[in-house]
Amino acid sequence: VYVWDHETDRVLLIRRDARPDDDHFGKVNGLGGKVDPDESIVESLRRELFEEAGATMSAGRFRGTITWTNFGPKREQWLAFVFVVDAHEGDLTMTNHEGSLEWTPLARLLAACEADDPALPMWPGDRHFVPLVFDDDPRPFWGTMPYDGEHVVSWSFERF
Repeated sequence: VYVWDHETDRVLLIRRDARPDDDHFGKVNGLGGKVDPDESIVESLRRELFEEAGATMSAGRFRGTITWTNFGPKREQWLAFVFVVDAHEGDLTMTNHEGSLEWTPLARLLAACEADDPALPMWPGDRHFVPLVFDDDPRPFWGTMPYDGEHVVSWSFERF
């Protein structure tokens, strides 16, 4: 989930800097995690947002899905549901067990998708789908992104 503060045009990101053994250590990305057993996707979104940022969603939108195969050092298979939270309630906690949270100007995030920004280190594949999260097309995207460990093999998506 990407929390977007429309007034300041900033996005809340997590900098995975808490655990050196984390496969995502050193990277920035949106908030989120795995779906618990017997939990819906939206219940998972709400739980993860509260656990990671202390916030409760009051307005949000589904933006798309991504399948990752052979992803990361453990070559995991993932299916992600991507959301934008347009409004939230609660005082944000700016750190959690995975790292520190930071507000990043949307323009800077999108620029980092165009050119490598060492100050915003992200997974290479994020550069492909993050712009779709924030574009004006209301249709969700349905993407697939095979990896070979830490390297993107390809990216394709469709909208309908």
